[in-house]
Amino acid sequence: MGETSGHVSLGLAFLIIGVWHLFNTIKLHSLNPRSYHISPWFPLSRPSLKYLEPVAIMLVTTVFVSMELVFNRKQPIILFIASPYQPIPSKNLPHLEHSIIALSFFFYALFAILLDKFSRVDPVQNGSTRNGLAHFLQAVAFGQQLLILHLHSTDHTGVEGQYHWLLQIVTFVTLIATLLSIGYARSFLVSFVRAFSVILEGVWLVVTGVMLWTEKLMPEGCFMSAEMGREGVVCGGDGAALERAKALVNIEFGLYLILLTVFTMCLYLVLVKLYPRETAEYRKLTKLCDQEEEGDDQIILKPHQLCI
Repeated sequence: MGETSGHVSLGLAFLIIGVWHLFNTIKLHSLNPRSYHISPWFPLSRPSLKYLEPVAIMLVTTVFVSMELVFNRKQPIILFIASPYQPIPSKNLPHLEHSIIALSFFFYALFAILLDKFSRVDPVQNGSTRNGLAHFLQAVAFGQQLLILHLHSTDHTGVEGQYHWLLQIVTFVTLIATLLSIGYARSFLVSFVRAFSVILEGVWLVVTGVMLWTEKLMPEGCFMSAEMGREGVVCGGDGAALERAKALVNIEFGLYLILLTVFTMCLYLVLVKLYPRETAEYRKLTKLCDQEEEGDDQIILKPHQLCI
């Protein structure tokens, strides 16, 4: 994930899944807000494509790990892992860390399918235990991502560090929203915020990949330099160029945050109109009965009392 292709590919995956979740979240809540429950993933109506979302996550992460450890390396990193006599070069450690993040999401998607296929659904809880376990696996994956971003073996400093620091904030919001999904399974806002943060994470990964490794888009006074066997952005001068570059990154993040907020609000208003609330809703039936009350010389019947 240290080059444009890695950031952009993962960013597009987060972006597509985030938009898919946001669309389904708004649609299902708009159709029937009373029965709304947060879903860790959204199956397609066609049986053959039911597991398209988790399968797509598994495919993307498999390709990503393969590129990180095997295909894009002169000497595949997997050989160092398999051999007890060859130490892993320091320059390869970041690729292993990126692969651990991808593997966390791979196993989340795998167990999401297995839980749906083999776990028993309690009719009283309406599958809340199964969904809660899937949300737990999601939280583990996002927590793993946040931990590795924060404790990365690559010293993210300067402009690159500013991009990754803002990415940590977005990942933290996603992690908290995912954890809240376990305890607040009926909260539309929790699900909305989670989808929003996943989209923002995807957008920021794409932006990071493009802006950091495209020389024409680098801030004034900054240039590419090879450090520790990898290319990175370095800003020269007495520090003024670096501070200016960081300020531009903050402004860029703020603009994307505003644009994404406008997009999500417009999408919400459009989908609420396209999918109005269903008129027929299931309600709990109450039994009406007559209650007897004794008077002085007669019994008085009070109709339309609720029997419990």
